[in-house]
Amino acid sequence: MQNRPFWFFPVALLVFAPVVCHAQEPTPSLSPIEALTESVVVSATRFDIPLDQSPASVSVISSEDIEQKQIQRVSDALRELPGVSVVQTGTAGQLTSVFMRGLPSEDMQVLLDGIPINQGLSGAMNFADIITDDIDRIEVVRGPQSTIYGPRALAGVIQIFTKQGTGTPGAMVAAEGGSYDTFREWGQSDGKINEFDYSIAGSRLDTDNARPNNNYRNSAGIANVGWSPDDQLRIGSLFTYSVSDTGNPNTIFDPRPIDHFLTERWLIGPHIDWRPTDWWDHQFIFSYDHERQINDPNEDGFVGPTRALFERTQVDYQNNLRPTSWLTLTSGFFYSRVNAGQERPFVSQAFGPQPTFISDHTQEVAGFLQATLTPVENLIFVAGGRLDQFNEFGGVWTYRVAGSYKIDQTNSTLHSSVATGFSPPSSQDIIFGNNPNLDPEKDFGWDIGVRQELWKNRVALDLTYFHNDLSNVIGFNGLFQTLNLGAAETQGLEAALRAQPIPNLVFLASYTYLDATKTSSADISQPEGARLPRRPRNELYASASYLWWNRLRTVVEAKWVNAREELNFGGPNFDIEDYSFVNIAAEYQVNPHLSLFGRIDNLTNEHYSEVFGFPALGRAAYGGMKLRF
Repeated sequence: MQNRPFWFFPVALLVFAPVVCHAQEPTPSLSPIEALTESVVVSATRFDIPLDQSPASVSVISSEDIEQKQIQRVSDALRELPGVSVVQTGTAGQLTSVFMRGLPSEDMQVLLDGIPINQGLSGAMNFADIITDDIDRIEVVRGPQSTIYGPRALAGVIQIFTKQGTGTPGAMVAAEGGSYDTFREWGQSDGKINEFDYSIAGSRLDTDNARPNNNYRNSAGIANVGWSPDDQLRIGSLFTYSVSDTGNPNTIFDPRPIDHFLTERWLIGPHIDWRPTDWWDHQFIFSYDHERQINDPNEDGFVGPTRALFERTQVDYQNNLRPTSWLTLTSGFFYSRVNAGQERPFVSQAFGPQPTFISDHTQEVAGFLQATLTPVENLIFVAGGRLDQFNEFGGVWTYRVAGSYKIDQTNSTLHSSVATGFSPPSSQDIIFGNNPNLDPEKDFGWDIGVRQELWKNRVALDLTYFHNDLSNVIGFNGLFQTLNLGAAETQGLEAALRAQPIPNLVFLASYTYLDATKTSSADISQPEGARLPRRPRNELYASASYLWWNRLRTVVEAKWVNAREELNFGGPNFDIEDYSFVNIAAEYQVNPHLSLFGRIDNLTNEHYSEVFGFPALGRAAYGGMKLRF
């Protein structure tokens, strides 16, 4: 294990001690509930709209919330939201999936500053290496959003926004260490110098986790830079890079002592934001990203060592035209080209001839139009359509109708949406399923809900009922083929609470009830009427945060997950245990430049697995320091 953290602390103290000693008294910042009350969201309509008037079911996770709970990965931040279920295959670094309203990661679009980042042969989003460095906020929009975000937005959208530099440049460096030989160092800097703004961050994580061959190493960097000659134009670019090396111990029933998985990703995303007039603005994004994976030796007994490559070029153009005060027309086009391939030189030929190299090429061109109307005060109505054209299976048409109405007398907002969505077959479905003629999975979904603010806006409640009907679900026929065999239905209830009874105390709570059922008998993986695996029926989250003397922030959070089933291929699913965990965190601000922090994860030392056979970590304690200048 490297010992960088041990020399980091004394060196940092020597460098910054003069600044720290002359620090001023800290000043309280805007509270989390006040910040959310005043916030706007982009992802619900593709342009700024007040959160309390959103026509879609939306949640926002702020950078303050992430920092106070000492959250390192986006997946852990998502655990507090209703309608979202995180399933991690054991420990940090292992495959981490997110289910939204009972639909898997490959049916959900993930964006970084407007750029789709779902990758790999499966088209899913593995959240294992998506960290919180340089994040300003995370917006989660539930329900089909293919009309404005295209493929894989069948379940909804998770959009991650990076920070944009403003004001005098500043920086932060931090380091921590703790259980399981864990060490992490990270830093961030942002600011604006004349017409140039920047925000950059980098981090390194080393941990051995709890089992043999379970080590995880991750290095990551991100930068958002821009040039603004005036208030109407910004030309900028996003840069990201990450490399992770993970030991893959497999299940506790079938351990693999030497399997390793290496993933390297990078992305560049130049963009232009131009507002020539108050009633017309344009956004243009060009992006290129690349992913490399090496799975060696991959002791699966069939495929053996593999190397996979994935590259993608995307162009996204959008303009918002406001011909009148009550109408906004949002239109644009989208282009994507994906090349994916895998080398597997030692694949077994026991089941007939198997290729040692497989590949897939996908091209997509799309156009969309959305109208947002505000004909009377407090009423927002949205309607739109989109056509996506693919080289492999032709065109797909989607639509969405949504609206919200705020009742000032009761401080209530009613919201509802009806929409269609689709998720194209992945390269993995086409290649490994020996079927180039698959059609996209489709969804018809609707929801209705109410947001209620009480007690002079100190309490905010959100309650939503949702329903999804899925068709063309891709499944297996037992002959090593994938076909459009399946159908499924998901429905349930989402509830969220945010309360601030006194200035320095904030309560959060969320609850999800989910009924996710297979409604087709064609796919042999599960019998008709079976509950979809790894989708909990009940999830409850709660947290409390308090700031003592404007110096010490303490946070306690807990989660309870109930009624889960694991897939038993070809037979009835089997139940897996309920679980709960409690985390606590604290940070003491010595002065504006120096703070000390610590946390304990899984305080009660709960023994559980989110995926059967892959145990989560037991009780773990971490501590460190943070310097700002």
